[in-house]
Amino acid sequence: MSGGERKLLGRWGEALAAEAYRKKGWRIVASGWSCRFGEIDLIAEDEKYIAFTEVKLRQNDRIAAAREFVDRHKQERIRTSVQIYLMENPSDLQPRFDVVEIYAPEGMQTRKPKITILENAFE
Repeated sequence: MSGGERKLLGRWGEALAAEAYRKKGWRIVASGWSCRFGEIDLIAEDEKYIAFTEVKLRQNDRIAAAREFVDRHKQERIRTSVQIYLMENPSDLQPRFDVVEIYAPEGMQTRKPKITILENAFE
């Protein structure tokens, strides 16, 4: 898979995750927000929380669950990026770290990808 195809697939996954949040009544604040420390795939908020979300799209979970690809190093980069985001965009909402797992066996051709929002996936 080329870099362009991988990027397109990633954006598709982020759009699916955003739609899953919207269906739960959340508002999407940002998608693909980045700073020098890393990128936050999706930022969503409801009346209580602001969720900083890592989206993981996989064909299946044979090797490992999608959430397992958000290792300690990735979590640290996300935490640092969130600190920068909150300095630039203060919020009274309670922050939390979510991971959205998406399983799409046929890639973007998958009719009904399995989407799971894992709330408070790490601290």
